[in-house]
Amino acid sequence: MRRNAGAADYLSKNMSEIKKFSTQWAGKTLTITTGKYATQANGSCLVQYGDTVLLATAVMSDSVREGGFDYFPLMVEYEEKMYAAGRIKGSRFIKKEGRPTDEAVLVGRYIDRALRPLFDDRIRNDLQVIVTCLAFDGENDPDVPALVAASCAIHMSDIPWDGPIADVRVGQIGGEWVLNPSYEARAKSALDLSFAGTNEKIVMVEAGCNEVSEDIVLGAFQFGMKHMKEAIDLIEEVRSAVGKPKRDISSPVNVRKDEVQTIARPFITGAVRELFFGTPQASKVERAKQKKEVKKRTEAFLLEQGVLPEEIKFGTSIVESEIEAEVMRAILVDGKRVDGRGITDIRQLISEVAMLPRVHGSGHFKRGDTQVLSIVTLGAPGDCQTLDGMEHVGEKRYFHHYNFPPFSVGEVKPMRGPGRRETGHGALAEKALAPMMPEKEAFPYTIRVVSEVLGSNGSSSMASTCGSTIALMDAGVPIKAPVAGIAMGLATDGKGKWKVITDLQDLEDGKGGMDFKIAGSSTGITAIQMDTKTQGLTMDIIETTLKQAFEARIQILKVMLAAIPTVRPELSKYAPRIISLRINPERIGDVIGPGGKIINEIIDTTGVTAIDIDDDGLVMITSLSAEGAEKALSWVKNLTRDVVAGETFTGKVTRLMTFGAFVEILPKKEGLVHVSEMAPYRVEQPGDLVKPGQSVQVKVIEIDSMGRINLSMKQAPGNVYPENPPVSTGSSRPPARR
Repeated sequence: MRRNAGAADYLSKNMSEIKKFSTQWAGKTLTITTGKYATQANGSCLVQYGDTVLLATAVMSDSVREGGFDYFPLMVEYEEKMYAAGRIKGSRFIKKEGRPTDEAVLVGRYIDRALRPLFDDRIRNDLQVIVTCLAFDGENDPDVPALVAASCAIHMSDIPWDGPIADVRVGQIGGEWVLNPSYEARAKSALDLSFAGTNEKIVMVEAGCNEVSEDIVLGAFQFGMKHMKEAIDLIEEVRSAVGKPKRDISSPVNVRKDEVQTIARPFITGAVRELFFGTPQASKVERAKQKKEVKKRTEAFLLEQGVLPEEIKFGTSIVESEIEAEVMRAILVDGKRVDGRGITDIRQLISEVAMLPRVHGSGHFKRGDTQVLSIVTLGAPGDCQTLDGMEHVGEKRYFHHYNFPPFSVGEVKPMRGPGRRETGHGALAEKALAPMMPEKEAFPYTIRVVSEVLGSNGSSSMASTCGSTIALMDAGVPIKAPVAGIAMGLATDGKGKWKVITDLQDLEDGKGGMDFKIAGSSTGITAIQMDTKTQGLTMDIIETTLKQAFEARIQILKVMLAAIPTVRPELSKYAPRIISLRINPERIGDVIGPGGKIINEIIDTTGVTAIDIDDDGLVMITSLSAEGAEKALSWVKNLTRDVVAGETFTGKVTRLMTFGAFVEILPKKEGLVHVSEMAPYRVEQPGDLVKPGQSVQVKVIEIDSMGRINLSMKQAPGNVYPENPPVSTGSSRPPARR
């Protein structure tokens, strides 16, 4: 191939900067390329695993964001590109990528949750990590290499952090562990566990399981941690070869600020112990008032100590962190929680069903100040959700939506639809119940559950799981087993001392803690999600968490089942009825008809809502009227059944010929009654005995080699003949058969 001189010079100059690093990982090559793309970013790399390719970039602004805000401004985005999978968007009107799919939002959150705890939270520079999937092979899920790419881009950059980390996916097929399984293998696996971390600690977890035991999940963690090394070593190799010196983010020493905080800290600790631990049954609203009171008292105290009014903010700025520190200290040292509970105690539980009229099913679940109302809607198979993403194309018949209005935490905010958090929490509750959904053939409904969070103080997603379970049972959905969820917390001192706490609430979800959500049935785990504000969890912490969570789950299930012990045997009278049958796939066209003529006629005539037909021949008839559904069912059966010699039918005469009469015995299916088979005597003209539109009894006497149906009236019971039949005056030879 010919190149011009300018291109040759450019390539020659830049080829020396392009470097490739590779390793074998789970039987496939993991390759990281640097120096070729997006070189203006602080860090960028191209990661290829199989034929799945991702570009990761990390950029941090040079200056601190103005405005005096008090949080770490990290933004993490994951971009799906339809071209990566060789697809064009299915919409007829919008062909370019628009709002991220739920799948892309979840992957973005997945990466964010893994990276965030490893940054210094004192950073106030804008920091953005973008991972773009450029090629997707349909076999290797982008999730795992996406997080490896993000970790590498940050680690090789000048952005300070405590990485690197890697990510693994673990499955189990036939009792054997599988590392980074393909989509096909995951469909056969008992669990789908993904987690990020190092060889020794775990910082983020996401899992969907098919009621697997705690021991199996623990084994999956142990297996996956053994295989973090290959990816982490590769990232370290990249850093050693092309890494930039890390920035210094230390702030200038403010002697006066340190002095004021030193004065304020003992006073704040005393006020926290008096206010927060003096009224252990206080609600979240009362805790917020106590927090304001601590700040107010601190301001007054500092004024008494001679601190200048403009310096008081130095002392009050540590109120939040000191409250969290005291809450953690009380748990670790005194074994005492801010609301008076023991380490493994669950807050008061309320569970009830059928609160709302007209809806198909409803469940109310309350745990302390966390309160969720879940509502079930049952729809026709055609109401399913169409998936049109880079990874997944098809249909989804069960979905869970989660709403978190601002009043649930006593705030005033604009309501602009579900955000990333709402999408993630809804997906977690959906994942927890997905293994329990009945098979389509047994229960062909489309199932939508909406959880409305009415109050939040610790794990509304797990409350949504509980509320959704009892709502589904109230709706009569034959789930395989009820599912409950619980959020587990952690108290640590950063020096090796720790305690796992059951039923996490807001004040306990601070620095040095975790939010470890586990959902499942009485038999096993169905979903896990974990975030931490530590440098990672050890296997001892994870093992203790799984054990405590199981005990809590059993307690919660007992309360839920007290409200509704079993699935209701009947659906709500307001829910549509679906009758299903399976037909020969080759007969689907007989039901649909040319241009949908027949199926539309059935719907219009019987009044059913919809008739859905799968390619495998499963026919699902949806109707609000049982009578209409039965009529449509009979119609479809008659359209697709095979006629057998010897059967009798009540048919309608459609046409008269000189040699006999055609009779419709089934919809759109006719047979011939030859004139010799019309009566027990000779019939001269078929019109002498029957007329078009007349109902007659017929018997199938033959189905010939061409599939034509021959009928007999005289051999069928029930036909009425005249007492004095006409005497034949013509030839004794009957007209020829067809």
